[in-house]
Amino acid sequence: MAKQKTEKKQDEFALGKENYILLIIGIVVIIIGFLLMIGGGSEDPTKFNPEVFSFRRITLAPIIVLAGFLFEIYAIMKKPKTTND
Repeated sequence: MAKQKTEKKQDEFALGKENYILLIIGIVVIIIGFLLMIGGGSEDPTKFNPEVFSFRRITLAPIIVLAGFLFEIYAIMKKPKTTND
C-alpha cells in the first residue's frame, strides 16, 4: 500500500481582503444615505412641516442608499486577486 500525501489546506475566507474593505465602504455609504433621511418632523403634531418632502430626504438619500446596495453587489461579485505563493 502506498501512503497518500495529505496536505493540510489553510482555511480560506470566501472573499479576499479587498472585497471585505469594499463591503465596509458600501455599508458606510448605506448608513450615510439613511442618515440623510433623518429629520423633518414637526415639534407640534398639529402643524405640518414641509421639510419632510425636501429634496435631500425624498430624492438624494434614496439614491445614495441604492448606490450603496449596488456597490455591495459589486464588492461581493468582484473576483479576489490570487497570489501565486
